[in-house]
Amino acid sequence: MPELMPPPLALYIHIPWCVKKCPYCDFNSHGQKGELPVAEYIAALTRDLEQDLPLVWGRTISSVFFGGGTPSLFSGAAIGDILGMASSRLRFAPNCEITMECNPGTVEHDRFENYLSAGVNRLSFGVQSFDDGCLERLGRIHDAERARSAVKAAQDAGFANINLDLMYALPEQTLTMALADVEQAIALNPQHLSHYQLTLEPNTLFAAKPPAGIPEMDDAWDMQEACIARMRDAGYAQYEVSAYAKAGKRCQHNLNYWTYGDYLGIGAGAHGKITSGESGRILRRWKPKNPRDFMQAAGSGSGIGGDEYVSPENRPFDYMLNALRLVDGFSLRDFEFRTGLGCEAIAPQLNEAVQRGWLEISGDWVKPTELGMRFANDVMGLFLR
Repeated sequence: MPELMPPPLALYIHIPWCVKKCPYCDFNSHGQKGELPVAEYIAALTRDLEQDLPLVWGRTISSVFFGGGTPSLFSGAAIGDILGMASSRLRFAPNCEITMECNPGTVEHDRFENYLSAGVNRLSFGVQSFDDGCLERLGRIHDAERARSAVKAAQDAGFANINLDLMYALPEQTLTMALADVEQAIALNPQHLSHYQLTLEPNTLFAAKPPAGIPEMDDAWDMQEACIARMRDAGYAQYEVSAYAKAGKRCQHNLNYWTYGDYLGIGAGAHGKITSGESGRILRRWKPKNPRDFMQAAGSGSGIGGDEYVSPENRPFDYMLNALRLVDGFSLRDFEFRTGLGCEAIAPQLNEAVQRGWLEISGDWVKPTELGMRFANDVMGLFLR
C-alpha cells in the first residue's frame, strides 16, 4: 500500500456575522445584532488555533482564507490582529496568498487600504449580479453601482488580485441578462471570476419558499455555456466547475481543497482536514456553529464540534468529490500519495467512467471529458461505497 503523504496545508478562518442573511445562503452566517464582539471573538480564535496546533507541528501554511458571513465587517486592524496572532504560531510561506471575502455595501467594510496594510493580498467580492432587479430578488443589500464602486476602490487602494462572485439562473433572469452580468464583470478587469448556478439549498428560505421565475435547466445550461464562452474570449480560462482565472491567477487556497490538500479550520462552524503520515490517518474536525457557543467553548474539549477519521474505504469518494471538479483532472500518483491507497481501489469505477465517456486516462493522468464536466455529480457518485 502506498505511503500516506501529508499534502500542502492551508488555514481557513471563519467570521460568522453578516448584515443580513440572504435567502439562498446555507453557510454558517448570522445576522448582525448590535455591536460585534470583535475582541472576544479574536480571543476565541486564538484559543481555537492553539488547541489545533499539535496536529500540524512543523508544517507551513500555503494560503489563508477569511470566509463567512462577511469577514469585512471586521476592521482592517482586527483582521491584522488575527493574522498577527496566526503568523506568530504558524509558519507562513513566502508570498502566502491571503484572501478575504467582502460584500460591496459601503457599511460592510473598512477602507481597503487598511486591509492591504493588515496583510490581505486578495479580495473576493460577493457581487452575484449587476442587475438591480436580480439583486433585490436575491435579497442582497447592495446595488450594482455600489458593487462597481467597491471594486474600483479596492483597485485604487492597490489590490491587484481580485475575484468577483457571480450567480446565474436567477429568478426572472434571461440569457441576455446573464451575459450582461458577465460583460460588466469583465469591464472591471478582475483577475478571477467565480460563476455559480443558483441552487435551492436545504434549510434556506428559498428552499422553503422557492421564488418565482427560476429558469428551467435547459435555459440554465444555455446561460452557462454562453457565459463560459464569453469569459474564455476575455482571457478567463476555466480550471474548475465554477472558477475562471487569468493566467497565473488561479485561487491557490481553493486549489488546495480541490487537490485534497490539508487545512486547519478555526472559528464558529469551521471545518478542517489534517493528514498524518505517521499514523496513516486523515482527520476531519469541525467547530460549534453558534458564535456564542464557540466563543464560550473555544480551546476546551467542547470547543471541538466533532472529530471523524476518513476510513480507507471512504477515501476514494472523499478525494474524487474534490479532484473531479478540476478541468485538468488529477494524477493517479497523487491519488495514491494523498489517500494511501493503490490505484486498484478505484480501477472498476475509472473503467466504468471511461466507458460512459465521462473520463479520459492517458498514462498517469485522469481528466474529465466535456460530458464528464457536465455530469460531474454522476461521475463522483461512482466512487461512493
